[in-house]
Amino acid sequence: MTTRVLLIDDHELIRQGLARAFERDEEMTVVGQAGSTAEGVKAYAELAPDVVVTDLQLPDGHGLEIVRTVRRDTDDVGLVVLTMHAGDDQIFAAMEAGASAFVGKDSKATDVVSAARHAAVAPRTFLCAGLSAAMIRRATTPAPPKLSAREKEVLALLADGMGTGEIASSLYMSESTAKTHITHIYQKLGAANRAQALVTAMRLGLLDHAASQRF
Repeated sequence: MTTRVLLIDDHELIRQGLARAFERDEEMTVVGQAGSTAEGVKAYAELAPDVVVTDLQLPDGHGLEIVRTVRRDTDDVGLVVLTMHAGDDQIFAAMEAGASAFVGKDSKATDVVSAARHAAVAPRTFLCAGLSAAMIRRATTPAPPKLSAREKEVLALLADGMGTGEIASSLYMSESTAKTHITHIYQKLGAANRAQALVTAMRLGLLDHAASQRF
């Protein structure tokens, strides 16, 4: 029996190119194509493919939405994620969502076919050429500094542009206490001044989006 494949990508040329690559494999057959998250979910429900190959970025959503939808339904369907942005965050997000394989769009079409073949046989394992390197980077990357609840409040007010006196007044503390909190924040973030502290805090995700827009 052949493995039935559903292709989901908003670029028709990519879908057609992949379809031709799958046609050259006698054990694979493309049973459907879709160009969006909504179309992909609908096609999956109607066609019941053995393998879903989906782009990560789709016009109406994210390919991982499809991965999660399918994985909630069954552990037996292979899920291959394609992406132009094959960074560590994308790799781990795909793995955690339940994908069977992760392939960059700079790979050969035959690599996608091989990933789909793997996904059909072992849908609950994760195949990714860059996984080992990504895991090493994650293991060796220092954990972000931990700020106390009060330090987070002071940091947010620093992002608002408040001076030491204003921060002290806003949080009902003395100026010396406010200065101590600011000094501790700078030390933890490895910063010499407010600007460096705020840039580092934004990069580490210690400031929310709204706060980061105010400096």
